[in-house]
Amino acid sequence: MRWVRDNGLSIALLLLFAVSVVGHALSGWIANNEELVRHSAAPLTLSSYLSGGEFNATLFENWESEFLQMWAYVMLTAYLFQRGSPESKNPDESAPQDRDPKLDRDKANAPWPVRIGGMARVIYAHSLGWALLILFLASFTFHWLNSTRLAIDEALQHGETPPTLFEHLGSAALWFESFQNWQSEFLSTAVLILLAIYLREKGSPESKPVSAAHSQTGTD
Repeated sequence: MRWVRDNGLSIALLLLFAVSVVGHALSGWIANNEELVRHSAAPLTLSSYLSGGEFNATLFENWESEFLQMWAYVMLTAYLFQRGSPESKNPDESAPQDRDPKLDRDKANAPWPVRIGGMARVIYAHSLGWALLILFLASFTFHWLNSTRLAIDEALQHGETPPTLFEHLGSAALWFESFQNWQSEFLSTAVLILLAIYLREKGSPESKPVSAAHSQTGTD
């Protein structure tokens, strides 16, 4: 099918995402019940585990770091350079000027904000960065809420005073969960940018042509 061919990359990634979420849920449920049995507590049903704080805190904790990574990547590559990397604009080339809105409106296949022009065009010009930032903030919020639920459950189990939402926001536990993921995302992005200066992967748009000089910046 042409549609499958044209959308194969996103289909494959979404299928891998779905398999990973199922694996995350099942393995987390089994591990959590093993821990409960070890402490002579009743195991949870799968539905109880999936609606609980532990699963959702770990789920959104990971999403949060991914959206932060992509937002930072999009924004930093808009303004900063890395000579020799296909992930960077060429610092020796002048910044491309945005096209005249009148020319863009003449194109029938231009996105509708471009055809409308004015403020719609201005907002659309930065829509990717804003969308990724909103997704990061939403994921961080859900991570925070569910991590607080988990902290409350653990405090009650130990006969301690449960933390409030804002008390948990200032806790080391919440930020330990976040920073352990953030650091890996930033490292992996930096490694991709730097390795792509010297290494190649034929056929990948993330790689320069095999014969390209190490100093060549961009994919062209």
